[in-house]
Amino acid sequence: MKPLVIGTAGHIDHGKTTLVKALTHIDTDRLKEEKQRGISIELGFAPFTLPGDQRAAIVDVPGHERFIRHMLAGAFGIDMVLLVIAADEGVMPQTREHLDIIELLGIDKGIVVISKMDLVDEEWLLLVEDDIKEYLKKSVLKDAPVIAVSATDGTGLPELVEEISRMSAQVIEKPALGQARLPIDRVFTMSGFGTVVTGTLWSGRLNVGDSLELMPVQKPIRIRTLQVHNEKVPEALAGQRVAVNLQGLELAEIKRGYWIASPGFLQPSYRVDTRLRLLHSSPRTLKNWNRVRFHLGTDEAMGRIVLLDRDELTPGEEAYAQIVMEKPVVAHKGDRFVVRYYSPVTTIGGGTIIDPQAPKQKRFREDVLEDLVVKEEGTLYDLLLHELESSSTLILSLEELSKKCAVDRERVKDELGQLIDDDRVFEIKDAGFISTLAMDDIKERISATLREYHKKYPLRPGYPKEDMRSRWFAKVDGKAFNRMLKYWEETGGIKSRNNQLMLGEFEAQPNEEQLRMIEQFMGIMNDNPFAPPALDEIRQPLQVNEAEFNEIVNYLINGGQLLKINQEIYFTSQAIERGKEILNNYFAGEKELSLAIARDLLNTTRKYALPLIEYYDKIRFTRRIGDIRVKA
Repeated sequence: MKPLVIGTAGHIDHGKTTLVKALTHIDTDRLKEEKQRGISIELGFAPFTLPGDQRAAIVDVPGHERFIRHMLAGAFGIDMVLLVIAADEGVMPQTREHLDIIELLGIDKGIVVISKMDLVDEEWLLLVEDDIKEYLKKSVLKDAPVIAVSATDGTGLPELVEEISRMSAQVIEKPALGQARLPIDRVFTMSGFGTVVTGTLWSGRLNVGDSLELMPVQKPIRIRTLQVHNEKVPEALAGQRVAVNLQGLELAEIKRGYWIASPGFLQPSYRVDTRLRLLHSSPRTLKNWNRVRFHLGTDEAMGRIVLLDRDELTPGEEAYAQIVMEKPVVAHKGDRFVVRYYSPVTTIGGGTIIDPQAPKQKRFREDVLEDLVVKEEGTLYDLLLHELESSSTLILSLEELSKKCAVDRERVKDELGQLIDDDRVFEIKDAGFISTLAMDDIKERISATLREYHKKYPLRPGYPKEDMRSRWFAKVDGKAFNRMLKYWEETGGIKSRNNQLMLGEFEAQPNEEQLRMIEQFMGIMNDNPFAPPALDEIRQPLQVNEAEFNEIVNYLINGGQLLKINQEIYFTSQAIERGKEILNNYFAGEKELSLAIARDLLNTTRKYALPLIEYYDKIRFTRRIGDIRVKA
């Protein structure tokens, strides 16, 4: 059977805790102060078995206005609410505030319980019931059943249990697949066990032995044992009230408001983008940069409201807003939240998280507002395309896209397949996904860079590949960049050769003036092939500046016409080959070659003969044995 969490709501002293005790036989007031004062201060919890052995958990919340923050911690994650209103008092201030909170959290299943019916006569009870129904006409519980009970003598309790059981069938089961997320509402230690936390598991599942992450402190943790309904279990599912015994964690390291989550699933952030609604009942307007109390899950944080399209939000209105926190918070796209005014502390509104890790947004910007519209209202197809086209990292993995869109990996994978079929997205093997728009933009930027480069350096074979990546696309790793280049080589437009990039149609080609200088350069080198002049000696008769001369030298080296033997000496390829012929002829009749003989055969000096013979050793044309060479 699916898990069920029921929450109470209502004004102080309207009988919430007494009702829970009558239903479950458990007193949820466990603190000494609660017993002494007769009011609930902290959250209370009790397991509850419905007809048909349906297991449920009841979260009993405080009703006093001073403990609304505790009420909020318990209200997040409940499936159904019991709005308790005392027959002798009717609707009171915290009845109204609790009802507002229920509406803001999107809790649309509930039962109105008129408590303490034994304290009033039948006529008064009917009047109270009419007043309640009139008040609820414009609320989320306008169609909720109303049941009068007496926790003292049990009147109405069987009907209430029956209605809870009937309504439980309408509750939508929380997703047990995907990432685990549990907001912590209670922390304590148990002798022999250590630190224990409790909460309602919002999504995923927990297993004994799981390695998880404590957020927002991002501390690795491990589950030692689990309990559901006070019973040890090997696994807990989304929607269940869970007690988690954590291994190797001190009590001081954790507190209410923290989260347990799958590793890497959530990220702390100081900014969240939201759709914010101000309650019709709000006693004040909300101005830009007003300080508020932000409630999500069991956490409370102080923050500032940045209204993105106006200067003031009036009761009943809603708008896009960024909330700038004073401490890091953990949120997920689609989460509901509540805001309360800083001082005096009153619940004034709430809304939905659109971007849980938002960048700093500028106000009154059309592009910012359009971006939020897509994130809030777009289909998964639209969201994926938007994330890929707007991402500064260019390439996003399946996991990153799943997290950004708050959708499980399999659905994201299926939708990416459609985007690829539509030529809107390109998959880079072992790296991730990139939008076709970004691919085209990268290709155009590379092409433009190469066009300018080829024009400026027509003798160079191409632009250094790694320099191109690090200069323009530093966020793309080398392996992914190579896969992109391979695609463009296959489809045409860009070529890669010897770790250099060039346009598809480009070949290094000297102009007429450069051809004349090259011919003159090679003529000078070949005048004395085995005792060539230094490069500086050649540049003078060519009457060319150093930069252009160096371009010609590099062109000849890259083209294989010129070889650099050492830092000072260059030989033409013709000289190298002619030297081989001379030495081959020598070795036809002799087995050993000395440096002196090589010098004489090549008609040169030791300055040139030694580096040339060492070059031949290097390319394994000759082999050195002591002071002589033999044919390799």
